[in-house]
Amino acid sequence: MNNLAAEMARYGVSLSDIQTVLGCTDKTARNKLGGVTEFSISEVMKLRDTYFPNMRIEYLFAQEAAQPGA
Repeated sequence: MNNLAAEMARYGVSLSDIQTVLGCTDKTARNKLGGVTEFSISEVMKLRDTYFPNMRIEYLFAQEAAQPGA
């Protein structure tokens, strides 16, 4: 989720902002942003619509490509 993190930094969206929109704890937000747990479809839509309305969901939540030989 490097794209989401990059856009959060670019637009000044903080972890606290993510928590507020999702209505979750600090730990839950960190786990979702760190890829430990997945975002639900409704969470993805809320984040995109609230902070990144002109961006494609596929771009924001793209998974990192696997490293060759990994």
